[in-house]
Parts: sequence; C-alpha cells; structure tokens
Amino acid sequence: MLCSRWRSCRRPPEESPVPARLAAPVALPPQPSTSDGSTRRPGLRALKKMGLTEDEDVRAMLQGSRLRKIRSRTWHKERMYRLQEDGLSVWFQRRIPHAPSKHIFFLQHIEAVREGHQSEGLRRYGGAFAPSHCLTIAFKGRRKNLDLAAPTAEEAQRWVRGLAKLRARLDAMSQHERLDHWIHFYLHRADSNQDSKMSFKEIKSLLRMVNVDMNDMYAYRLFKECDHSNNERLEGAEIEEFLRRLLKRPELEKIFHRYSGEDRVLSAPELLEFLEDQGEAQATLSHAQHLIQTYELNETAKQHELMTLDGFMMYLLSPEGAALDPAHVSVFQDMGQPLAHYFISSSHNTYLTDSQIGGPSSTEAYVRAFAQGCRCVELDCWEGPGGEPVIYHGHTFTSKILFRDVIQAVRDHAFTLSPYPVILSIENHCGLEQQAAMAHHLRSILGDMLVTQMLDSQNPEALPSPEQLKGRVLVKGKKLPAARSEDSRVLSDREDDDEDEGEEEEETEAAEQRRRAKQISPELSALAVYCCATRLRTLRPTPGQAQPCQVSSLSERKAKKFIREAGNRFVRHNARQLTRIYPLGLRMTSANYSPQEMWNSGCQLVALNFQTPGYEMDLNAGRFLINGQCGYVLKPTCLRQPNTTFDPECPGPPRATLIIQVLTAQQLPKLNAEKPNSIVDPLVRVEIHGVPADCARQETDYVLNNGFNPRWEQTLQFQLRAPELVLVRFVVEDYDTTSPNDFVGQFTLPLNSLKQGYRHIHLLSKDGASLSPATLFVHIQIQSS
Repeated sequence: MLCSRWRSCRRPPEESPVPARLAAPVALPPQPSTSDGSTRRPGLRALKKMGLTEDEDVRAMLQGSRLRKIRSRTWHKERMYRLQEDGLSVWFQRRIPHAPSKHIFFLQHIEAVREGHQSEGLRRYGGAFAPSHCLTIAFKGRRKNLDLAAPTAEEAQRWVRGLAKLRARLDAMSQHERLDHWIHFYLHRADSNQDSKMSFKEIKSLLRMVNVDMNDMYAYRLFKECDHSNNERLEGAEIEEFLRRLLKRPELEKIFHRYSGEDRVLSAPELLEFLEDQGEAQATLSHAQHLIQTYELNETAKQHELMTLDGFMMYLLSPEGAALDPAHVSVFQDMGQPLAHYFISSSHNTYLTDSQIGGPSSTEAYVRAFAQGCRCVELDCWEGPGGEPVIYHGHTFTSKILFRDVIQAVRDHAFTLSPYPVILSIENHCGLEQQAAMAHHLRSILGDMLVTQMLDSQNPEALPSPEQLKGRVLVKGKKLPAARSEDSRVLSDREDDDEDEGEEEEETEAAEQRRRAKQISPELSALAVYCCATRLRTLRPTPGQAQPCQVSSLSERKAKKFIREAGNRFVRHNARQLTRIYPLGLRMTSANYSPQEMWNSGCQLVALNFQTPGYEMDLNAGRFLINGQCGYVLKPTCLRQPNTTFDPECPGPPRATLIIQVLTAQQLPKLNAEKPNSIVDPLVRVEIHGVPADCARQETDYVLNNGFNPRWEQTLQFQLRAPELVLVRFVVEDYDTTSPNDFVGQFTLPLNSLKQGYRHIHLLSKDGASLSPATLFVHIQIQSS
C-alpha cells in the first residue's frame, strides 16, 4: 500500500499521536514592559497565525485607544481599550480611585458591532458626540451594550474595521487553530515570570488552569521525562513534548489504528471504509480523497493521498465530523409551503431585557431577538404622552419605549440574519387616536416591507409561503367585522383571548380603558391581512372550512388543556391555521415553559422569553439551529396533513432506538476562574425531548477532578415513538454531593439532524456562545424498529 518514499519520510509509529498543529515553537519570549506597565510580546504568535500582524487596523488596536464609554447624558468615562495579542480578547481598564481594575471581553461573545448612533443608548445619550466618532459593541446573552466614542472618526473606524476582520477570522478558524490559541493563552498566563521557561510549579499552575488535577508524582514524572536538559525547566521543544503528551487522544488512536493497520496511516480506500461504517451519505472514494486534501497537515502524506493520525483528528474535530449534519446548516427545506406548515421562532414580551415586573424595556431586546433568528415579536402597546403610543408591560414598573422606535428597529434589523417574513404580534391597549398613530408609523416607517393587502386572492384557501413573503412584515392584530355602521367602532364581542395576559391577570383597568380596548381603529384593522386575531373557545369535532387568515393566541394552560382533551383535533386545527402560545402571566420572573409540548401538537408560534436563559431556550435554539437558522422549520408530515390521525398523547409503538456511547470530553471550561484549585467533576446527561412517551433522560457517572480529558465510555439507550419530533440535548454538569450540579455546557439539536458514528459535540454556554475548544466525543447509532 505504501510507496517506499512515504515509508522513509513518515514518523515512527510511536510518534504518530504527536499533533502537527504544535510543531511550531511554543516558547514564549520575554516581554518588555510598555509605558503603562503592561507586558507586550514582540512575537505576536497568535495574530501571526491569523495573518493579521501587518494589518494597520489591528496594529492600532494592539497599541490601544482611549475611548469614552457612554452610559447616560452625564456619565461619559474615558477608558483604555486594547486588543490582546491572542487576537481573541480586548483588555480594558476601569478607573476606580486608588485601585484601577483591569478586565477583558472576548470576541466570541460579540453579537454585532454597529457604527454611529445605531443603539438605543447612543440615540438617547450620544448627542454630544458626532456619529462618525461612535460605535456600539453588542454582546450575546444579557450583557449590556458597550457604547463608545473615539477621539476621531478614523480611530472609531479602525475599531469597527479591525473587529470585523478579527471576528471573520475567528469564525473561519478550524478546531485545531482554536485549540492552538487556547493552549497558548494558558501557557502565557502560567509563565508567571515571563522567562519563556516553565518550572514544575508553573506546569502545575498550567494544569489547574486547564482543569486537570493531576497527581503530583505523575505530573513530576511527566515533567522530568520532557526535561531533557535536566535543569528543572522546560523550554522550546521540551514544552512542545509536554503538550503533545498532555493532548494525546488514546480513544482516537484506537479507532485510527483499527482502520489504518500496521502502517499507521490511512489510505483513501481505508478512510472510505471508515466513512461507510459511519453511515456517511457521501461515502465515496473521491470524497475520501477530498477529506485527505482538506484536513491532512503533512504535505508529503497529502501528495500520496494518505491521512495521518493528526489529519484524522482534524477531520473529526471539523464541522464534517460534528454531530450536526452539515447539510442542514444552510436552508435546505422546502420554503414554498403555507406559513401554517412551519414552526416559527417566536418571542414573548420581546421588549423586556429582564423580569416583567420591574425590568427595563429596550429596542435592543428586539435587535437581539432578530439576531437569534426570531421571526415573531410582541409589541405590548399602551397610551403614551403627546399622542405617541408606548410599549411596556402594563401595570408594572418596567420602563417604557416609544412604539415608533420599535418599528424603526424592526425596519433596520429584522432581516439581517433571515430573509423570511416577520410577524408583529400587537397587544393593543390604546384608544382610537393612538391606534391611528400606530398604523401611521407602521406604514410610514416600514413602507413596502409592510403587507397591507393580500398577494392575490381575497379569500385564500391557504396562507402564503415564507418564500412568497421574503422581506415582508405581517401585522397580527384584531380585525373589524366586515359589516358595521360607519359611526360604530366597538366590536360586538371582545376577542380578548388575544390579549396575552387576559386569562391570568386580574382585571385592573379602569372602565374607560376597558371601553377603549374594545375599539379598533379602521386604520389599524386594515393592516391585519394574513394574521387576524380571533378567539379559539373550542375545537370542532370534525374540520370545518379552513380560515387560514385567523390566528388564535392561547396561554400555555389552555393549550395544554386542548392537547390533553382533544389532541388530534388540535393537531388538525394547526395544520390549517396559525396558533400562538404564550407563558402564564403568573411567571413574574419571565420564566419559560417547555416549548416541546406545543410543537408536538403543531403549534407554530410558541412564544418564549428570549431574555431568560435555561433549558427551554436551549430547546428553542436547538429546534431552529437548522435550516440556516432562518427562524422557519418545516413541520413533520404528520403535523401538516389536514386529516392526520396523529395524536401526541398516543403516538403508537416505538419506531426507532437511539444508542449513544459517551466516550470522552476535551478541554471543559473552569467554572470558577477565581479559584485556581477548583476542578470540575464532570458528568454527561443526554435528554430526549419529544412526545410524552419519548421524554427521557439518562446520565453517566461523574469523573473526579478532571475537566481536561475525562473518560466515561458509557452507553445510554432510548426507545422513540415519534422520532421526527425529537430534540436531543447533551448536557455537561459539574457533580456536587451537597448542592445542585453546576451547568458546564450543552448542545441541542433535532434527532433528524444528528449524524451517526463517531462524532464531536461542540459545547455552548448558557447564553449560546461557543465554549470552543470544549467538546464531547460520542458514538451515535439510530436503529429503525
């Protein structure tokens, strides 16, 4: 199989596990001090590998800038901001009297960077600074925006351009590049005296930083085996060797050797055999050859169409070796079916950034929801001063924002991530005048984006498709009866089930407010075209004439009652019309319900509090992870057929078996960086979320004091009756004997997007940010019954 030329140039078998990614010297040169006392590395190794050391914008960011942080009209504080040499984080200093403090934020936690006065904070408080001098850094999760003003327009532009280049490079990084950055970041921190040499004490510090509590005797033996100079210091090649030993993956070596045989390299036919055993749809010889050319790190091996252990590891760590099917990452589903045939990512109380009792309302909450793929947002509209309607959570201490500002945010941000239609769910508490003002703002601000009339027939048999409505905004609201006297604008029967808290909250409005709430202005009524709010009191025993343009809003309690008492009828209803589900008003902390139960019945608009992290939002992110994260996912066939017999409460016998072997984890994050001796005791839990009969959870044992390379090799097995609805959630927790386990990371995805075979699962934080290079390594098998 091997030509003599390759035999002579390949490494001996015992050296094959050495990661080629660490072949470059890792010694850390001494750091000269700069004028402010911080230390700087002249090598800029990380940025050099990113190809950005010569970029003028990045070089300026390395030097740092004094930028003003803007928090209010009077609070403008100057801070030093400087890009760190890892190219992945920004250092900044807070000016606290007698004790200046230093902090960093990571580029992977940035949601967006905006120029000018393009945030709520800068529009309100940035008037003293020219828009050309300003920028906003918006973060993922609940962290507040960073509104900044630079001394000059050019300096602001350098940060905008520089951050864009760095974030693009970060997104394009392979897993081995991320691992390389990660290990050198900790090497730099552990080298306490910055002499580019590692004492045993510094090595022990490094091990604790990367979540390893290694026995001192074993650690010292490993240290001495690498200390070839015998001077109690590791440097250069000795540090490389130590890292190679630390990063060994015995479980990957075992798999690799099973297919490579004695030669310790994979030929294209041998790699093809592995791909076929994996169940890869693209298992062809040409695809195997393509993988070798893409992931092999050794040029000589590439030339001979051979893959070393290093190349094999890089392939399995790549998106092609991940648990999520790469074919499902972009839009792959039919987008030409009626809206009612899709699950649609939906937000409740979208304007809130915290609890619904006293939290702030903000247009930024809408921007963040759109950035997470949300396609249905809520506008809780109330009478405001000066004839301008406002949005807030009525009868609470939440702050108020202008309706028109929210519509401007919709115009500017609704289609940055997804081109498919956005639904504005209007909860209307305004009188006729301010309803007319709402209609005016919708028309004047959104312009041609707004759907103001049906696309074709006046009596459609089905809703239009996401494809037909690309770039358009739909208003969900109440519609005036077709027949009414010109002077009467009062609805004969108040359809108050659409008012999201109507069922659960006590009636606290004054009589005048109640009277106004029963009124709908013709101007606002005219904008409810495809999403006419109507009350759903009961479900018909047999399907009647479809009324596709009617949308019902149900509390989670009422939806559960329909599911329990009339499961199949509810599924049939949702095959024809849109249904929106919202949390109970009693959830004062903006907690969420599980959306899975509602999806099981075909409900499309399952609205959650996007501002509240937790497993419920993990499920939502997992459901909409696929199909380009466009916010629309085609429902399974059994939920789209008008005469379906499917009932989520009685799904039938098992149709599939899911077998997951949890093998190992790699580079799990420390939970408490302030306590270097604190090491996680990880366990893995696999959760099945689907119809009630499928819901289950199983977990491994915990591994004591090892978050760097814990090993389980435990098998978990699940019987599934409705696999097309199943979400699989992988959770890593830090085991604790005396208190609830601490969350470490998770990843959730649909079963139908889960690839079989040996796979890496790339873990996410509570707010959905990447925890790279943290991964789980598992083997997945799905058997049909």
